[in-house]
Amino acid sequence: MVEVVVIQSHRSPMPASWYQPCVDSVRNWAAQRGFAYRWLDDALFDPLPRVIREKTSSQPLVASDLARLYALASALAQGYDCAVWVDADTLVVDESAFELPADDAAFGREVWVQRSGAKFQVYRKIHNAFMSFRRGNSVLEFYRYAAERMLHRHQGPMVPQLIGPKFLSVLHNIIEFPVLETAAMLSPAVIDELLGRNSGALSRFRQASDCAPGAVNLCGSMVDSGELTDVDMLSVVNLLKGNSKLLQAP
Repeated sequence: MVEVVVIQSHRSPMPASWYQPCVDSVRNWAAQRGFAYRWLDDALFDPLPRVIREKTSSQPLVASDLARLYALASALAQGYDCAVWVDADTLVVDESAFELPADDAAFGREVWVQRSGAKFQVYRKIHNAFMSFRRGNSVLEFYRYAAERMLHRHQGPMVPQLIGPKFLSVLHNIIEFPVLETAAMLSPAVIDELLGRNSGALSRFRQASDCAPGAVNLCGSMVDSGELTDVDMLSVVNLLKGNSKLLQAP
């Protein structure tokens, strides 16, 4: 039997009530699959080198992108056959569709829909809100080494996705990582349509997605940027719980 551990983390207390049903959905999914579950709060950052912690003190999202790689590597070193990361702002909407890939390493699928003038533009990338690594894979250590090297060398302000989706998508365009298509991500434009504030974004999301999502990352950072509110997030969580068909093509 393959021993799997699912790891999540967020600062404590969590900043808004909508996070808890997201975390609960992942914990319940892990329990139903017989996976071990591990929750880390700020202890996630403890293994980071001091110079990296100091350099990313104003960008905790960047620090988290590296720290989660340490947590996954530690789990594999402790004897788990597969270590899985799922962001705390991810909601499992269809447990039966959210199957771990057989690949040694895999990332989530980002289908990002955003308004461009009177139309919507779609970008297909990958994301690290979901990652899975099996023991003996060659990707995790390379990714951790490259990300840490980038942070050591970086000068000046950091964009939040410096070593996350931006870096991964560049690599993906060259070497094409395995992708779990059901580990999706919803942009503010798609969430807006689910809440009845526009039309067109959801159909573009469906068309550009290879399959219906099993889990969706809700991009909690968009609350910090002002594009969405915590009220919006709670509304979309309540809307999607047990109603994954809203994201499926008609």
